[in-house]
Amino acid sequence: MSKTEKPFQIKSLVYPVFLPSFLFSVGEAGLIPVIPASAEALGADIATAGIIAGLGMLGTLFADIPAVKFVNYFGERKAMILASAAAATGILFAVFATSIWMLSIGIFLTGACHAVFGLARHGFIAEAVPIAKRGRALAVLGGTFRAGGFVGPLLGAAVIAIWGLSSVYWLPVVFSVLAGLVLLTTKPGALADTPPNNGHSIIFIAKREGHKLRTLGLAATTLAIARTARTIGLPLWALYIHLPVQTAALYIGIAGALDFALFYSSGQLVDRFGRRWAAMPTLAGMALSLFALTLAQDSTGFLIVAIALSLSNALGSGLVMVIGADLAPKDARNEFLAFYRLMIDGGVALTAPAISLMTLAFGLPLAIAGVGVITICGAIGMWRHIPRFEIN
Repeated sequence: MSKTEKPFQIKSLVYPVFLPSFLFSVGEAGLIPVIPASAEALGADIATAGIIAGLGMLGTLFADIPAVKFVNYFGERKAMILASAAAATGILFAVFATSIWMLSIGIFLTGACHAVFGLARHGFIAEAVPIAKRGRALAVLGGTFRAGGFVGPLLGAAVIAIWGLSSVYWLPVVFSVLAGLVLLTTKPGALADTPPNNGHSIIFIAKREGHKLRTLGLAATTLAIARTARTIGLPLWALYIHLPVQTAALYIGIAGALDFALFYSSGQLVDRFGRRWAAMPTLAGMALSLFALTLAQDSTGFLIVAIALSLSNALGSGLVMVIGADLAPKDARNEFLAFYRLMIDGGVALTAPAISLMTLAFGLPLAIAGVGVITICGAIGMWRHIPRFEIN
């Protein structure tokens, strides 16, 4: 760094990255809970409504790889602006849907836009943020997701209470447009495009970087699986032990608030002591907490486990993105990150059906314990493959 060059400040990411990410997350989180009800109102049965609710994730998976060409062609800033506009357009399909097909198209398109938006901001941070501050930067980004996930459903509930179910679809439209406007008013220099790669295809990069993907990539995927199992498993276990819905919602909300309050601690841990000091406690803690969940038989036990899961999860805020940014080669950041994100998103998408199948075959306690075993394997992978002597 030259004498005239200022040291990087994380606060420089607030307007171009964190604010639009928060706005985009609020819109998504406000929409997700009402999709099944909207599908049912259009004539879908419960099974079909569930499929439609999953089309957002399917759209993300479908677009994870094509997003590379889009981001490389337009650059990070323009890609995020266009993704915001396209997401708003997709939701308009849902707003005016007269059939489940129109609703499905809108949800699918929104999921695809999430892939583009996510890759663009991930690639930019991997390029622009020095490794010594990468953990804190991505922990804050993870915090914006948590904040959006908290604010979105609350706003959605308020909108439904005042104007009815169909009006909630305007929430993601408005917030997607706001995210795009923030990016439009961002100076191009504040969100500079990452340099293009050397013309290698995604498949070539995935093969070349295969060892990284098979080791730390898979370990990071287990963390994403554990997080999804936490989101799904807590409400399911509350039903399993006949915990009142309002009590379960309150306890999950309390645990979620702790998760949000402590997200920045992960970034500090990662940057000061290294990646393994966040990865090991997170994965080991979540695995042990998932095992403990199968032993919780009353409201007190449920609350203790929910808090333990949240505390463990908070230590890994942004960790999946940090590992991806660390592993991404400089000559093909976006290509590597696209494949890495496909692995993560694939793990998330498979978690719910896997838990359902294991529950049908072996019962819910063994299904949750099975995810705990997978999480332990991820902890072992992190321990073995994260470099012991990291330069932070």
